[in-house]
Amino acid sequence: MLASAVTHLVKGIVDHPDDVAVAQKSSPRGEVLEVRVNPEDLGRVIGRGGHTVSSLRTVVNALAGGERVRVDVVDTDR
Repeated sequence: MLASAVTHLVKGIVDHPDDVAVAQKSSPRGEVLEVRVNPEDLGRVIGRGGHTVSSLRTVVNALAGGERVRVDVVDTDR
């Protein structure tokens, strides 16, 4: 459920919504949502000073209902 919510939110931000991919993984510290976008959209998802990705993390933590969830934006250029 969280992965689909993040996908929906990120697709609304980027210029290339078809390139958005969210992978959900489990780690010892909780769930991890890895967000991959087109390299041209990376700055849009992170936002000026990281404000956009911080807001995205806030929304995801509210939807998680107390579960530990981390949102990572993966730079695919490297």
